[in-house]
Amino acid sequence: MIESPETLPAAEPGPELPAHEVGVGPWEGPWPEGGHWDPELLAAGDRRNVVDEYRYWKHDAIVADLDTKRHEFHVAIENWQHDLNIGSVVRTANAFMAKEVHIIGRRRWNRRGAMVTDRYQHVRHHPTVQDFTEWARSEGLAIIGIDNFPDSVPLETYDLPRSCVLVFGQEGPGLTPEVHEAAEATLSIAQFGSTRSMNASAAAAIAMHGWVRRHVFGQKVS
Repeated sequence: MIESPETLPAAEPGPELPAHEVGVGPWEGPWPEGGHWDPELLAAGDRRNVVDEYRYWKHDAIVADLDTKRHEFHVAIENWQHDLNIGSVVRTANAFMAKEVHIIGRRRWNRRGAMVTDRYQHVRHHPTVQDFTEWARSEGLAIIGIDNFPDSVPLETYDLPRSCVLVFGQEGPGLTPEVHEAAEATLSIAQFGSTRSMNASAAAAIAMHGWVRRHVFGQKVS
């Protein structure tokens, strides 16, 4: 028979897990030499969410080093209704080393989802779509929209240009007609379930990784 919760034996307490410690403690041994090291972090420890390569580095030194490695794609997201996905998009852009993140519309955005990565990622504001498109064209960047429109072509088979800006609409309404018209192409992401759309930050991660596969790992599309 199926036992009810009342008849099941009480669960025995499991072993206590060790406390999770973020980062590293104070530097052990003689301090390293170099202007990029942060004396306060060396003395007190580095609890920031950074890769091991940047432990104990000054913040400005980390940004300067990242600037020598950033990829040639940008990411833009429209922000007309304080989209809560922007923080997650910034965090993913940092992970994939986007050149810059562009906020189109309202300047203010919720930084909680960025998990402090916005301190290491260049973020530029454009008050209008026209301001954004004029900037992109002046930089020689192809504007690539990501959305499900009747004229969208599959991201999976589109050869993303090396120098481009991937543009995402906010949750719900998606890309505005102005961005759709300005885009060199609008790409859709293949979906196989019952929903008509996916979370904007998830779509951004997929598109960014598509650029990385093509231009970092040399995977050609079919």
